[in-house]
Amino acid sequence: MRKEQKANYPESARGAAALLVRMVLEDGAYTNIALNQYLRGSRLSDLDRRLATELVYGTVKASGTLDWYLAQCVSRPLDKVAGDILAILRISTYQLLYMTRIPASAAVNEAVKLARSVSHEGSAKFVNGVLRGLLRKQEAGAFVLPDAEKQDADYLSLKYYHPRWLVKRWLGPWGRGGTERLLAFDNTAAPVCLRANTLVTTRDKLLADLAEMGAQVRASKWSPYGIVAEHLPSLHTLLAALPQHFYIQDESSMLVAPVLAPQPGMRVLDMCSAPGGKATHVAQLMQDKGEVIACDIHEHKLELIAENAARLGMKSVKALQNDALQLRSEWLGAFDRVLVDAPCSGLGVLRRRAEARWRKQRKDLKLFPPLQLAILKNAAQYVKDGGTMVYSTCTIEQSENHYLVEEFLTQHPEWQRVEFTHPLTGEQVQELQLLPQNDGIDGFYICKLMKSSNIEVRECKIFLLYQ
Repeated sequence: MRKEQKANYPESARGAAALLVRMVLEDGAYTNIALNQYLRGSRLSDLDRRLATELVYGTVKASGTLDWYLAQCVSRPLDKVAGDILAILRISTYQLLYMTRIPASAAVNEAVKLARSVSHEGSAKFVNGVLRGLLRKQEAGAFVLPDAEKQDADYLSLKYYHPRWLVKRWLGPWGRGGTERLLAFDNTAAPVCLRANTLVTTRDKLLADLAEMGAQVRASKWSPYGIVAEHLPSLHTLLAALPQHFYIQDESSMLVAPVLAPQPGMRVLDMCSAPGGKATHVAQLMQDKGEVIACDIHEHKLELIAENAARLGMKSVKALQNDALQLRSEWLGAFDRVLVDAPCSGLGVLRRRAEARWRKQRKDLKLFPPLQLAILKNAAQYVKDGGTMVYSTCTIEQSENHYLVEEFLTQHPEWQRVEFTHPLTGEQVQELQLLPQNDGIDGFYICKLMKSSNIEVRECKIFLLYQ
């Protein structure tokens, strides 16, 4: 992380983008949080808000590839370039390479003006020289990507701006075609998805209400509660008009609670609950009758769970601080249903987390399976006889999904998978691995478990989409 003082950026689309890109790539901020906080307090026009948003998300996602181009145009290492100036170069290179509707001259001129305002004339000249040099190289065909066939990992990494180690990792199970489709999916804009709160409305009614407000929405084909939005009014407008009617939740995430199949009056434990999307969905399916203990280890996240439950008018959800790795003897055999939505690598939801692909490292993937297994083993002790447990993640890593569950079952032969209905095909399956390149939604894994003494042990039927 750089320690230099950040400049005062002008309140403009490009000024906002440069500031936020620096905050994310240099200071470790989260793209969506930093952008939302900035826009809430800004006076930018709607047009400038849209431009700033596109610049921030696009630049952060493509930063590795942008740096590859810039490194061929700057005479010193990029980490020796002042952070404010590097941020300007990155958003400007993104405009020149990927936003063809913006004239190159306008992108360069605005970058020079911005550099002058946050630094000095020397920086402005530097930015001008780098960007015009980049344009000359581009026009001359001087940028040569690695050979698409002989160096496929290098080529795909730069073309689709993902770290090379991750591309190489995916080429094994998914092959060239599957990997390329997955990389392309990660670079698409993720729609906002809403879950209808059926305690106060129906999905059809909510669809009609949203359409009357000018929203462009459609029913999810994956979830009977889901709505996919291409365009929505502001969140402030939505909450003012429909305060209890919806929860913002990704389509894949909406599939977990129905597999858990809670019934009214049950006692349910959500081991890793924040921000409360699945816990409130569970309460919704229980008609808010019973008890949902929604846990997190961090106090500020518990407040978020409580706020979300209160907004939806749910009284059955109780936010409770708990370490998922520590045994609570008073919970032994105390719950009808237990949900383990485990901490994971998140490699199934990279399109929604612009910065995540650059922050993850190969070595980090080894950290999750032992943690997940420990949480799952602890959670299993809290299930009543005849109760069930659901394990889920938002990753496509089989070491965190199928093989993790296999390891748990090997160590706990009294447990077995339980069939549930595939949300799209209606087929009975014993685990569900959603793959973005095949299913068109975020990668997710769901498995339902029960002690074998309580079920008929059947041949395992696995629904895995690997091709």
